[in-house]
Amino acid sequence: MASAQGELALEEPEAYVDGSKLPVGWIEVTLDDVLEILDRFRKPVNTKERQARLANAKSRYPYYGATGQAGEIDDYLLEGQTILLGEDGAPFLDPLKSKAYLVSGKFWVNNHAHVLRAKCDLSNDFFCHQLNTIDYRPFVSGTTRLKLNQGEMKKIVLRVPPLLEQIRIVDRIDELFSRIEAGERAIEEARAGLKRYRKSVLKAAVTGALTEDWRADNPPEETADALLARILRERREAWEATELAKLKAKGKPAPTTDKQWQKFRARYKEPTAPDTSDLPEVPEGWTWVTVETVAEDKPHAIVDGPFGSKLKREHYREEGVRVLRLENIGDGVFVDKKSFIEPAHAETLWRHQIQAGDLAIASLGNILPRVCIVPDKFGTGIVKADCIKFSPRPDIGSEYPSYWLQSSVLRARVATEIRGVGRPRLNLGDIRQFPFPLPPVDEVTEIVSRVEESLSRADAAEQTLEAQARAARALKQSILKAAFTGRLVPQDPNDEPASKLLKRVKEESN
Repeated sequence: MASAQGELALEEPEAYVDGSKLPVGWIEVTLDDVLEILDRFRKPVNTKERQARLANAKSRYPYYGATGQAGEIDDYLLEGQTILLGEDGAPFLDPLKSKAYLVSGKFWVNNHAHVLRAKCDLSNDFFCHQLNTIDYRPFVSGTTRLKLNQGEMKKIVLRVPPLLEQIRIVDRIDELFSRIEAGERAIEEARAGLKRYRKSVLKAAVTGALTEDWRADNPPEETADALLARILRERREAWEATELAKLKAKGKPAPTTDKQWQKFRARYKEPTAPDTSDLPEVPEGWTWVTVETVAEDKPHAIVDGPFGSKLKREHYREEGVRVLRLENIGDGVFVDKKSFIEPAHAETLWRHQIQAGDLAIASLGNILPRVCIVPDKFGTGIVKADCIKFSPRPDIGSEYPSYWLQSSVLRARVATEIRGVGRPRLNLGDIRQFPFPLPPVDEVTEIVSRVEESLSRADAAEQTLEAQARAARALKQSILKAAFTGRLVPQDPNDEPASKLLKRVKEESN
């Protein structure tokens, strides 16, 4: 990439629409002077219909939308080389991302992409590249989802050089882009390697491999079996204290006789033993428990969001108490998209409260279980339906349980419990009964330290790769800007001027 950039010695070009800067033999026209608009052939098909159509399909064709292939379908609407330009949903405000792309063969297009084809002898490749240099801000409308309607699209000004120069420009762009794209492929391979590395770190953490050397030199002060016995004792004591407080609040007497105490304590439910079939053996000094066993000793330490009419779309406001929704739960990361409800309504949902330091677990979606730690900036809020709040014991903390819930070991096990085809789902009972590998508390601290160190190195490498990827995209834009200001390839005075070319195009198009 560096050699291509150095060879070009690119500078920021003059304003794109400045007609006085046109190279000799070039002209400026509007989009519909050179591109045929074939939007009449588009047809949207929803996901459910496409799946039904593909069930017994003998042939499959690509199905395109604003930013590329959206799936497959059993028929086609168009064929041949074609430019697709986003109508809505395209990244119109990001100068480094493509808005137009070429397709060929037989295909189907939904209503999120305009369908364009170069007229007569003009080059689809040339205009596709040029459409990725346009500043679309004057042409798009909308706020959250920008739209480029056909009327505004027709106003876009394009530059047209002589036909032979178009060919030279496309050949040079292809040559330079092939070098850059080799680097981009290497970046993606490195990213895939980092993803595998993160998975291996988490697997090593929750199977004991990561701290094998540490265990050899640090015998635990309290084994996991002793820790479990303490957890069960403290859990029962916390339950009993809570239930006695409830009786007192209702003005009812506490048990006094042995028979009353026996009946009272019989209501307590011990956590069930985990099903450890098809799970790896844990190291000596560890033990298997269930997720609910390591929940904090307080009511509603593991709780799902309110369903039905308790929390609906009409309850949301511009400000108030935060609501944690599915879109906030990334795979190991919190996504800071904000939703609010009124404080008074939040008070009625207090049992669904979630706060900084808790784990948020997605029970619906393609990656299950998906989990993140709620950050300090979230504060205290309400967890929504299809989200689970899990408050682990303070001596275990949230980090180690989050590693287990993200691990390939658990996800492979959970895959057999997921319900639903189109909308994969787990329920609260499933998550409570997940097996959980419990190390001694001091080893939990060491595991978290080592994982954080390993993942911080991976994050730093990821940032470097992202900077390189952005530099590659910026270099592509520099090449395109050079191409459409006449600085990428030499002009040939013997080429037929674009004005004559366009005159012929108009004659042949009529």
